[in-house]
Amino acid sequence: MPRYNRLSRVELGEEIIISNRGVPVAKLVPLRTSSNRQTSLGLDKERFIVPEDFNAPLPEEILAAFEGSEA
Repeated sequence: MPRYNRLSRVELGEEIIISNRGVPVAKLVPLRTSSNRQTSLGLDKERFIVPEDFNAPLPEEILAAFEGSEA
């Protein structure tokens, strides 16, 4: 079985037993990290308000700072 396929299966939640000449020696399991958890939308509803000008162009001095220069 190709290596990438094993990793893909582990990423999907499957555990893989690794053996040496038919003797199990290790188990490859998915990590349980916070990025694996499913989150619910709207947990911070009404705790954060998006300003009306959220999508407005940034001021020149901020753009310059992102680009590493001075306005």
